[in-house]
Formats: sequence, C-alpha cells, structure tokens
Amino acid sequence: MPDNIIFNTIPTDILTPGQYVEIDNAKALRGLPSLNRRILVVGNKLPAGTAAPLTLYRVNSGDEGATLFGRGSVLHEMLRLARAANKTSDIWALGVEDLAAGVAATKTITITGPAAAAGTIALYINGQKLSIGVAAGDAAAAVATAIAAVVNGYQNGPVTAAAVAGVVTLTARHKGAFTQGIGVLVNFYDDESLPAGLTLEIANGVAGTGNPDAADVVAAISDEWFYTIISPWSDSANMAIIEAELASRFGGMDMRTGHLFTGVAGTHAQLSTYGSARNSENSSFIGVKNPPQAPYLWAAVHGAVVEFNGAIDPARPFQTLDLPGLLPPSPKDRFRREERHLLLHDGCSTFTVSQDGIVQIERVVTTYQTNAWGIEDVSYLDVETVWTADYMRYAFRTAVATNFPRHKLADDGTDFDPAQPIATPSMIAGVLIATAKSLEKAGLLENFADFKKNLIVQRSMVDRNRVNAVIPPDLVNQFRVFAGSIQFIL
Repeated sequence: MPDNIIFNTIPTDILTPGQYVEIDNAKALRGLPSLNRRILVVGNKLPAGTAAPLTLYRVNSGDEGATLFGRGSVLHEMLRLARAANKTSDIWALGVEDLAAGVAATKTITITGPAAAAGTIALYINGQKLSIGVAAGDAAAAVATAIAAVVNGYQNGPVTAAAVAGVVTLTARHKGAFTQGIGVLVNFYDDESLPAGLTLEIANGVAGTGNPDAADVVAAISDEWFYTIISPWSDSANMAIIEAELASRFGGMDMRTGHLFTGVAGTHAQLSTYGSARNSENSSFIGVKNPPQAPYLWAAVHGAVVEFNGAIDPARPFQTLDLPGLLPPSPKDRFRREERHLLLHDGCSTFTVSQDGIVQIERVVTTYQTNAWGIEDVSYLDVETVWTADYMRYAFRTAVATNFPRHKLADDGTDFDPAQPIATPSMIAGVLIATAKSLEKAGLLENFADFKKNLIVQRSMVDRNRVNAVIPPDLVNQFRVFAGSIQFIL
C-alpha cells in the first residue's frame, strides 16, 4: 500500500519493531556525466601473432601489439604510433587475417654504382630510418645485399627484402590493397645524401590488392561500443559496411555513437573524387599526396589525437594539434590553401606543416556533404559538431534516467505528496533546463534563454506511460576564421 514517502527496500507493512534506514544513491551525482569512450584499432594480423582472429584485446603498448598481432604487422605499426600519440585513452584492437585471394605489394630499389667514397645510405621505410654503411668501391650488388640485410633485420618493419644483381625487391608482409601505400624513400632530410658514385631508384612493383571483409569486424563488435574506430582499409566496399553500421548506432534507438577514421593517399583530383563519393557524418579520412608513411599510419595518429582531445572537450577545435610520429610529404607534394579549401568541401580532412616540419591538424571534417535530397548540407560538416551534439544527447538522457529511474507519471497540476516518486512534464522540463545550464557553464551550449523558451515537454497522446520532448540546444561553434578590414587614415 503506497505511503506518503516511498522506500525502495523498506516495506510499508513491517510489524517487527526497529529503526530501518536505507541508503539511496539516486541523487548522489552532480553536474554533467562522464562519457566512457574507447578506441578500436582494426587491421591485419600476421600468423606469428598470438591473438585469435576477430577477437578483441586491450592494448597498452606497441610491444603488446607486436606480441598479439605479429611484429611488423599493420596492427603492430598502427598501435605503436597510436599509443605514442595518445598515452591515456582506452585502446582495443581486433586482428583480421589476410584475404587469401589478396596480393602483397612490392617495390624495387635499383642501385647504380660503384661507390666512389664511403658513406651511409639513409633509407626510410614507413618513416623508420634504416642506416646502411657503404665502403668505397662497393659495387651495386654489394650495396643491394647490404640494404636487404638491414631491412630484414628490422623486424618491426612492414616489408621483407631480397637482393638480386643490384636490385632490392621489397615485399609487404601482408596481402592487401592497403600495402600499396607503404612508404619507401631515401634521404628524407636535407642534410642526408648518398655516398658519391651511388644512385638509388625506387619504383612500384606488383600492386597490392584485396582487403579483408569489414563485415566480419562488424559482427565481432556487435555488442561493443567504441567511440573511435581506426581502420587501414579505405576501399569503398569496406567503408560502406562500417559507415552503415555506425549510422545504425547513431540513431535514436541504439545511441552508441562511433566515428571511423582512415587515411587515403592520392593526388588532389583523386582525393576529391574519393571524398565526393562518400556521405557519412560518422566517418572521416585524412588525405595526403605521396606520404613518407602508409596512409594507415596517418589514420592511426589522426584518430588517436582527435579522440584524446575530443574526449576532453568535444566542442574545442582540433586545429593546430600536432600529429606526432608522422613525417610530412615533401614541400612539392603539400596542398596549397586553395587546394585544401576544395578538399574540405569534398569531405577530406586536411593538415598543415609547421616551420620545423611538424604535421598539424588543420580541420577535421566528416564525409557528410548532402542531405537526403542531394542538397548541400553543412550541419554535420565538422566532427566537433557531431561529437558535441552526441554528448548533449548523452547528458540529457542521463539526467532523465538518473532523476526519474522508477517514477510514476502524472499530469502537471496533480496534487501528490512531494516525496512521492512521481514525474510530471514540468518536472522533467526542469531537469532538462538544469542540464542545459550545466552545458552552458561547460562551454558547450549558448543562448540558454532561447533553450528555455523553445523547450517542449509533453505527455504522449498515444502512450500515457510516455513523455515526448523537443530539446533545442544551440551548440557553441569553433573560432576558425577572423576577417577584418584595416581602414587607415592619413
């Protein structure tokens, strides 16, 4: 039988004498809720890795990644750079075996000699510098053999090497289209040079083809929530699979928002074409021309840095943040401001390079560009917007769930004891308004007065156990552009 005050664990009809006091934590929490965000890095594993395929593992270091997924695997490389760029986020990984029908990419290094003087070759493979000693008089074949020995000795690298008659053939450890982007170059820095008499020519060989099926990844994480997903596979088929899964999760019945980060290498025209073919508020790709490292490493660092900072404040712009561990493309391969402007319009996230050669985020955009009618739509242009709106959804939802966990529902104006666990539309509105004020104080919401004015909370006409609401937060924006006119007077 209900009493004027309702308890959770003390019955109203107890007859045995005593003093019964329960502890209730329903109103213990104050302020805005904390959103638990995790990173998932997916990619290919090597047979030497101890991890079972399509199984989730928490990874705290690059060395753990090497043990689990094989030293020199794409996942090992991605985890090493992601963890170096983001030391605190909760990072998980899921390894997938190579596609049996796939092809491993190859590259060749053709040496012309002999060396007229002793020196050192600075060979970079996916950004890792390998030093090869050369003696005066070394023939091309001897230099090729030395290069192959050093490459094979670098177990963390993505390729193996074989030398035949002055030509080194580098073969990716993995099969897959993503192996085509493995970076190989000589003398990255201006003060590096080849020993006199030697020339090295790097060329593409066999093209890498065939990526694993991302549908297997989606099935493996069906019950898990990851806020940031980093993938080495940027092919259209796999992008569509992951984007479709994230679109479903973004909806109002699931509410497990996730964002996909990947990387793409290409010319300005190729990147523009790639971006124009995508249209998802839940995916981003960073585009780069002739990168010294594979695009999947750009994706790993980009996603890790954006997640770290987005978890701190989803509305604060990511511009100027360093992308540690990435080597910039040569100046001739960096896009001009006008070119980057066009790429941003095509859903391609952009970067700049500081005077001291540090790669920095310029703007992180989603691939969303048009609405259902094909009309240009900037509502989901920036990742900050998507993540801020999602955090607000989480905050409002948590506030309602926390304040009204097991409440009865009545119309406004009902005369009930204040201690009764009853919710009314106006009471729910009050909680939403208080949450909006907290969001304003946190720098996520502006125009609070308009929020109060436009908030609608009503009892459903169809289901009397339901309350419907229109929650209209005005999201703060990002200070990206300042324009001024100096109108001087003589």
